[in-house]
Amino acid sequence: MRAEYKLFYTILALIISLIAGKFLIPVLTRLKIGQSIRDDGPQSHMVKSGTPTIGGLIFISSFLLVNIISRNINLDIGVIIISTLLFGLTGFFDDYIKVVNKRNLGFTALQKLICQIIGACIVIIYLYFKDDLSTSIIVPFIKRSVDMGIFYIPFILFVVVGTVNAVNLTDGLDGLASGTSIITFIFFAICSKKLGQTNIELFCLIMVGAILGFLYFNKYPAKVFMGDTGSLTLGGAVSAVAVLLKMPLILPICCGIFFIEALSVIIQVTSFKLRGKRVFLMSPLHHHFEQKGWKETKIVFVFCTVQVILCIISYFIIF
Repeated sequence: MRAEYKLFYTILALIISLIAGKFLIPVLTRLKIGQSIRDDGPQSHMVKSGTPTIGGLIFISSFLLVNIISRNINLDIGVIIISTLLFGLTGFFDDYIKVVNKRNLGFTALQKLICQIIGACIVIIYLYFKDDLSTSIIVPFIKRSVDMGIFYIPFILFVVVGTVNAVNLTDGLDGLASGTSIITFIFFAICSKKLGQTNIELFCLIMVGAILGFLYFNKYPAKVFMGDTGSLTLGGAVSAVAVLLKMPLILPICCGIFFIEALSVIIQVTSFKLRGKRVFLMSPLHHHFEQKGWKETKIVFVFCTVQVILCIISYFIIF
């Protein structure tokens, strides 16, 4: 596909997101589908209580529609979309429970985990029927593929579930998850082009446009939050793209911000349980910097800048 067509569909996805946001946000407001703020979170976030949530529907509707319009539908894209939507559906029901109960708790951890494992299994089953379960992945630094054998299935399950939850934990500041996700999808679009995966390249570019349109409403001060509907969708899409490109090992680097956020939570919980002491003022990490007095906009800018640097490093590591 010519470059101007790719640009056209990226811009189309952005425009559809902007239109969807203009219609959806007032509807969410009228239905009182607002965000509940956790009591133990930053006190500065209390003013955000009631801000419309489930805004992930904005970019979900956009990237679905544009993939159909562009006829960017083959087996690879189909499995990415199905897996991504299953994660998004899990997030939607989680958000719905929170809204109905008027509290910041939805699914239990076990219920979420089961749904996420099912989403990951869709990708694995597809690869089994497509390539007779080709268990090779690209290894960074050595720039060649290595066959993981019997360890492939549990490894992919771990990668997909871990990535989805890492993106979910990053969604805590206005524009943070959406901004870092845009950078990540640009990286994977470039990688897809380099590997000759034109359909996946276009999917990533459409995601960039769709999330950019959403970011217009999600930037500080946010008019809408993506909710788990959006963050689980983004995590599912990122992990599915990485797996189909045989690049799951690069995720901790190119998605460094997501994994640092998740690691900060693991360190915080482990330290408190073992020593009764906290390492960070608050976790995930973005809240630690908030407690240090950083403004939201500064944190988002710094984290996005770091994500750009990590993606550039990742490109040179792979290629």
